[in-house]
Amino acid sequence: MKGIILAGGSGSRLSPTTNSINKHLLAVFDKPMIYYPLSVLMLGSIKDIMIISTPCDRPRFEELLGDGSTLGISLTYQEQEEPNGIPEAFMIAEDFIGKDNVALILGDNIFYGQGFTTMLRNAIKHHQHATVFGYRVKDPERFGVVEFDHQQKVLSLEEKPAEPKSDFAVTGLYLYDHRAVDLARKLRFSNRGELEITDLNREYLKRGQLNVQLLGRGFAWMDAGTHESLFEAAAFVRNIQQRQGFKLACLEEIAYYMGYIPKEILYQKGKSMEKNDYGKYLLEIANRKHTQQYWEAIDRNPMLGLVENE
Repeated sequence: MKGIILAGGSGSRLSPTTNSINKHLLAVFDKPMIYYPLSVLMLGSIKDIMIISTPCDRPRFEELLGDGSTLGISLTYQEQEEPNGIPEAFMIAEDFIGKDNVALILGDNIFYGQGFTTMLRNAIKHHQHATVFGYRVKDPERFGVVEFDHQQKVLSLEEKPAEPKSDFAVTGLYLYDHRAVDLARKLRFSNRGELEITDLNREYLKRGQLNVQLLGRGFAWMDAGTHESLFEAAAFVRNIQQRQGFKLACLEEIAYYMGYIPKEILYQKGKSMEKNDYGKYLLEIANRKHTQQYWEAIDRNPMLGLVENE
């Protein structure tokens, strides 16, 4: 499966902060926002990833992440000239996707929860057609809403309905087959002047090919696209990291755990940042004795560590 991170847009909800910088490069506590969706794809064992950004911001992402080789993955970049909606990402990435399945995640979405990695990997392993991830919210009228029956069969999708048919919002993480490209191309612009991801999902629903994976009570999902939600996300990350001692969305740690990079690379990355807590954290992992046994223990008992807690 290929991966796409959509990190374009104007960031108008975060203006004036984003007047001179892409919102996905803003810090969510101790790391850039883009690290969080990238960590989700990496934990899903997706190594071939495209980042779609604006023409002026593309060089900044390339400078930050490079070609992904230092993380043992492959990163490519494309541009979205105008914020024409999420489905346009599939047309931009048509050659990249080819005949593969694809996971798309929005660049300002943060996921956290016990067992999330296992759930995501299972969803990818058994994926067919299209899958959305539903999360219960107290104000569903602010979101795209998915309605389903007792067997989790999707019944309807609504975009910011006045009277929602369920309390479950559709998050910014989607799995599709390669047909998403052709289906997206047939969509028409909405009254907002954009191609709507809800309309693409409805095309799969019409065919009886839309699945929903629910994120339960133990999960947290955040859209860090406003000043308030960005602050809340940073506070959340800070509190979790200080209490547990693990870092969320630490790309180098994930790459090392997944076997994408050796200990020597992890150590070098830590040394390059040894004057801050992030670098010290990488050095601590690299210097830890019996590292492999430690990670195997986490695999056996996910309650122990970060990889199943993201």
